[in-house]
Amino acid sequence: MLGLGTLARKVFGTPNDRKVKSVRPIVARINALEPEFAALSDDGIKAKTAEFKARVEKGESLDDLLPEAFANCREAAKRALGLRAFDVQLKAGIFLHQGNIAEMKTGEGKTLMATFPVYLNALAGKGVHVVTVNDYLAKRDADWMGKVYAALGMTCGVVYPYQGEAEKRAAYRCDITYATNNELGFDYLRDNMKSTIEDMAQRGHYYAIVDEVDSILIDEARTPLIISGPSTDRSELYMKVDGLIPQLGPEHFSLDEKTRNVTYTEDGNELIEQILSASGLLPEGQSLYDPESTTLVHHMTQALKAHKLFHRDQHYIVRDGEVMLIDEFTGRMMKGRRLSDGLHQAIEAKEQVQIQPENVTLAQVTFQNYFRLYDKLAGMTGTAQTEAEEFAEIYKLGVVEVPTNRSVARVDEDDKVYRTAREKYEGVVASIKEAHAKGQPLLVGTTSIEKSEHLSKLLTDAGVPHNVLNARHHEQEAKIVSEAGKLGAVTIATNMAGRGTDIQLGGNVEMKVLEAIAADPHLHPDEVRAKIEAEHADEKAAVVAVGGLFVLATERHESRRIDNQLRGRSGRQGDPGRSSFFLSLEDDLMRIFGSERLDAVLSKLGMKEGEAIIHPWVNKSLERAQAKVEGRNFDIRKQLLKFDDVMNDQRKAIFAQRLDIMQAEDIGEIAADMRLQVIEDVVDFYMPPKTYSDQWDGPGLKKAVMEKLNLDLPITDWVAEEGVDQEAMRDRIVAQSDAMMAEKLAGFGPETMRNIEKQVLLQTIDGKWREHLLTLEHLRSVVGFRGYAQRDPLAEYKTEGFALFESMLNGLRQDVTQKLSQIRPMTQAEQDAMMAQIVAQQRAAAPAPVVVAAEAPAAADVAPAPAARLAGFDEADPATWGNPSRNDPCPCGSGERFKHCHGQTAV
Repeated sequence: MLGLGTLARKVFGTPNDRKVKSVRPIVARINALEPEFAALSDDGIKAKTAEFKARVEKGESLDDLLPEAFANCREAAKRALGLRAFDVQLKAGIFLHQGNIAEMKTGEGKTLMATFPVYLNALAGKGVHVVTVNDYLAKRDADWMGKVYAALGMTCGVVYPYQGEAEKRAAYRCDITYATNNELGFDYLRDNMKSTIEDMAQRGHYYAIVDEVDSILIDEARTPLIISGPSTDRSELYMKVDGLIPQLGPEHFSLDEKTRNVTYTEDGNELIEQILSASGLLPEGQSLYDPESTTLVHHMTQALKAHKLFHRDQHYIVRDGEVMLIDEFTGRMMKGRRLSDGLHQAIEAKEQVQIQPENVTLAQVTFQNYFRLYDKLAGMTGTAQTEAEEFAEIYKLGVVEVPTNRSVARVDEDDKVYRTAREKYEGVVASIKEAHAKGQPLLVGTTSIEKSEHLSKLLTDAGVPHNVLNARHHEQEAKIVSEAGKLGAVTIATNMAGRGTDIQLGGNVEMKVLEAIAADPHLHPDEVRAKIEAEHADEKAAVVAVGGLFVLATERHESRRIDNQLRGRSGRQGDPGRSSFFLSLEDDLMRIFGSERLDAVLSKLGMKEGEAIIHPWVNKSLERAQAKVEGRNFDIRKQLLKFDDVMNDQRKAIFAQRLDIMQAEDIGEIAADMRLQVIEDVVDFYMPPKTYSDQWDGPGLKKAVMEKLNLDLPITDWVAEEGVDQEAMRDRIVAQSDAMMAEKLAGFGPETMRNIEKQVLLQTIDGKWREHLLTLEHLRSVVGFRGYAQRDPLAEYKTEGFALFESMLNGLRQDVTQKLSQIRPMTQAEQDAMMAQIVAQQRAAAPAPVVVAAEAPAAADVAPAPAARLAGFDEADPATWGNPSRNDPCPCGSGERFKHCHGQTAV
């Protein structure tokens, strides 16, 4: 008997079915327009784009334009690529335009499908970003789909690492820009460190489509993007601390694999205190618990993590004397990415490679907060349904499962669970040999480089020819994956390496055509394609006959989504296929999540050597364990985001202020407001409101005005005057300060003065923001301990973070005011002295002159005039020195500033 829920779904359909059904009328309208657009000339298609842009400018909505725009784009793609989009691709394109994630199976044509919503939204003229998982795919897709955009009369650019600034700015100014998530995030941070609008690359965040959206917005979202600069070098300390770790035994630390955390036990703390004292790193009489030992404890903790949590060829590889991190989800090298807080240096010490200096954070952002900047966001992937809750809660994105163009014919077998890893690998090799013997192509999934190379060795010993695809062979990734569907091919892939490249049965036609033309450029492309397509049809038929692509996974991943992604590489576009997972009780997931009970059950069943248990219940049990891990990881990301949201509000305020300053023609008013606020704060501090004059601190106020405003005023006399109150004092100081700044304005000239104000303001903001980021990092590292006092760490972080931000803004006003008050135009004597100094440096650095011909002496060869010495100057009598300010030229005639010369000894 059917349950009520099942019955309702059968009658009314699932919510997903209803969404898919709702767009059918729109697809019918697009199809009805096909003859009209097919009749257009190539120029007519481009003219339609110009017409659509004009209609958008007049106020017509993109929703109203959608059927015509999609019909125009389909016709352009048909002519440019020879591909006509299926109805399911149009449906998915509509969902992307509406700001959803379209879940489409592998091989359903996501790359082409994205051109429809991209084209429609690019008509608004604000720029559309298409986000890919790696640079190869960004360049490939921009080049491939760029033909469609060119046929539509639109520009397409690509952004990649180490690109020239001018080229990068041009790419962002195109109608459509392809880029990786990392490059987009870093460019956003770099833009907010620039000093002029013209230098900024990005022009806003209007609409983005994220390819492999689960990988980018979920898997990579735990690590923030950080731009950093080098700090002091502490290589020696890292090496010394690293040498102490081997002295620790298992009883000295506690390792929690579930949370990936390692801490010292009480015995461990006692031991490291002893060995640090013995090695001279901990001064005599100083305890590990003293505040002075904080840095040392931090180094010891990071060294322990480096040894016990991070393993070579799993979490990182060493290449050319450099520690390169490996993305745990894709198996790809993350070039240029480093672990923060000294952990990367600890790993470098462990591997005995050159230790790069630690870095200071200059700017940072999480992927969550970067992608939430966009007015509209959309995504596409083969697997998103398992994370639908997170997409909805964090990004306000719905997930729509788009039906396949042809029914899936893949057979998904139940998992095979073995007692030991050895038995599992024996079963894997036997299964591979059996499939390979009949010519069936295999894609074998592993979870680490180490395991892929172990399996590679076993296959080599068994005489099975194969390709290995992991972080070590990243360069050949697309080529290896494109050939994974050939007859008899065996490809070992680390996790989801090769995502984004289609595995076609019989091999990838596009890749073969490109290779053939690259080998002989004189060949005619159409002839090459016809020949290769004929050969491919025969090979595809042979692969179909042996059962299609066999996906064999050697382990389950923590996330069901990664398993589904691997499984989905087989059975594209209705092709036959097969998938199977081989597991053992020694696998990480099984070992960490309660394999003891299962081991006991299997022992009672009396399983023989090499036997596997195969049952749907085992699959269900494993999926429940994976769901728990996914839930925990979601909580980690959610917590990370809650903390980052505090910083994000402040980041947006600072970046917005920087933008206002760069866009403003004249920021004199901003600088004047800051100066006024500083004067008010100073007067209120030394002459507190509602106090009597005998409680005022005249000398303190005089000193503060001299320091902050560079004004030597008779404040003690003013304080003693009858009837002077705080307001009168404030007005007098403001008047004197305004007069001084007016004098500077006249001396520099309006344009120079505005440039000085702008640069001082921007540089001070950047410096203060860097300091603030470091303070917030330190606050965050200790705020967790407030939980022991029954106080919410997040609430504490918000409160203190806000107070620190207020303090930073206050410090910013004071620093800007102080710097602007102290600058002044150079006197003629100072200019002469500076020119003399430059000439002297040039002479010292220049090679001996070679006389070529007798000519008039160049200006640089004329001896400089000496700096003027004050008449009556007596070295021993400061009274004869006049009254120079700190930055005036020294009266002795040295050419140095007074503060660097005789001013150092002046009392």
